[in-house]
Amino acid sequence: MAGSAHLIDRRLNGGNKSATNRQRFIRRYKEQLRRAVGDMVDKRSITDIDGGGEVNLPGRDISEPSFRHGPGGNRETVHPGNREFSPGDTIRRPQSGGGGGGAGGEAGEGESTDAFVFTLSREEFLNIFFDDLELPHLVRNYLGTVQQKKMVRAGYVVEGSPTNLSVPRTMKSSLGRRVALSAPIRRELDAAAAALAEARARPADAAEIARLETQIADIEARLKRVPFLDDLDLRYRHRVFMPQPVARAVMFCLMDVSASMDERKKDVAKRFFTLLYLFLSRKYEKVEIVFVRHTDNAEEVDENAFFHDPKSGGTVVLSALELMHEIQVERFPAGQWNIYAAQASDGDAFGSDAGKSARFLGEKIVPACRYFAYVEIPDGQDARQSSLWVEYETLTAAAPNFAMRRVSGRDEIYPVFHELFKKETA
Repeated sequence: MAGSAHLIDRRLNGGNKSATNRQRFIRRYKEQLRRAVGDMVDKRSITDIDGGGEVNLPGRDISEPSFRHGPGGNRETVHPGNREFSPGDTIRRPQSGGGGGGAGGEAGEGESTDAFVFTLSREEFLNIFFDDLELPHLVRNYLGTVQQKKMVRAGYVVEGSPTNLSVPRTMKSSLGRRVALSAPIRRELDAAAAALAEARARPADAAEIARLETQIADIEARLKRVPFLDDLDLRYRHRVFMPQPVARAVMFCLMDVSASMDERKKDVAKRFFTLLYLFLSRKYEKVEIVFVRHTDNAEEVDENAFFHDPKSGGTVVLSALELMHEIQVERFPAGQWNIYAAQASDGDAFGSDAGKSARFLGEKIVPACRYFAYVEIPDGQDARQSSLWVEYETLTAAAPNFAMRRVSGRDEIYPVFHELFKKETA
């Protein structure tokens, strides 16, 4: 054999698993998997939601139609040998309602369902989990996965359009070629000139001098035949298309961490932001997250401090909105960034802070945002509307990119999130 080809499969599949078959199975039983994932969400905390895991699918949902022998009729069957029958014996038909191979016990009562266990990876789990969600007011051109092509320089090539001809690079190539080709000729010319000078300095016949002069003339003629510019010297500027992100996105997370926000409320808020962070991480290849927490004053913190560092004090919502506006103007201009924001609070506000916050939000922040979501966490489902809720409610009619919802417990986080970030319809 002249040679052999070897194919190496580097797909990250486990033993006896096929990536193609897995995708085919997921597409075929998407609805059953979606229901199973929904059941997992109810039982799993949102902080652990991106871990994948096993889902149980009822056997009746994935059963395939098949042909079976119906009762009655004449048919021939072949049975293995045993100690009760011999060739030629006639086997009696079982009594009505009877069955073969049973232990004689009575059948159980109730409905039972065989379960099929299917393991979902983290990516597969999130794809199903977020399948029917979409960022509101999000134009397709601004998706993180959508890219545009941009012309960038990629060196030089020997063929191209005359408008892309690089004269400096062409002359350098020409000089290098002429030096490389003429160097041995010049060495040969120098040797012949030295031999002619030596012949003239000593008594020599005229024939040898004439031969050396003819040789020098031939070498000089060869040197002149080295072209000043050749087609091989031409260099053209080369440009290629490189994919570039169409736009950038930033997400502001604002949370009240005052004394009125007890551990239950903070836990609900943290879980909502965790779900939101997972959603944005999936939707954008690169996204900036800004965490702003506030009591009577606001501060920008990292993710760990935002979720875990304890702090207490009063509540001044306006301080967080002003800090967000400062950060947005300095670091994330509205013309260059897609700005999204979410605020979590129990709605408590001192005095005129609620009215000032609503006016500042409507005048400075909402116009610069593509979407702003306010989530209020009351003391209970029957709690009265807070002053902040009442003031914010005046913005919903005039600002279509502003939404507000109330969340009382963990079980309401996903439905509210689903409602806030549901797919838009034409």
